[in-house]
Amino acid sequence: MNRGISEKQAEDFQVDPLTFGRPAMALAYNVRLKGEVDALLQQAETAGAAILKPAREALWGGYSGYFADPDGFAWQIAWNPAWHLKPDGSIYFR
Repeated sequence: MNRGISEKQAEDFQVDPLTFGRPAMALAYNVRLKGEVDALLQQAETAGAAILKPAREALWGGYSGYFADPDGFAWQIAWNPAWHLKPDGSIYFR
């Protein structure tokens, strides 16, 4: 979890870091499968979130998208092929 939104993150989210919502933080949620990114973004939008950046291939080889929840928190949903998740959700590298 990041405790502040950087200029680079604001660029990724396509928002102004000085006027974006009230919470000055961004959260990230990593998924096990690439297809989960689109599914979770759709679920978030259905629940009232605003899509900040639709999912797409990332320069680092993964796949991610961003949304703002109804309280204004920015979330990144990401799949990273180099990261593997244990059943408890912790990350390990092979």
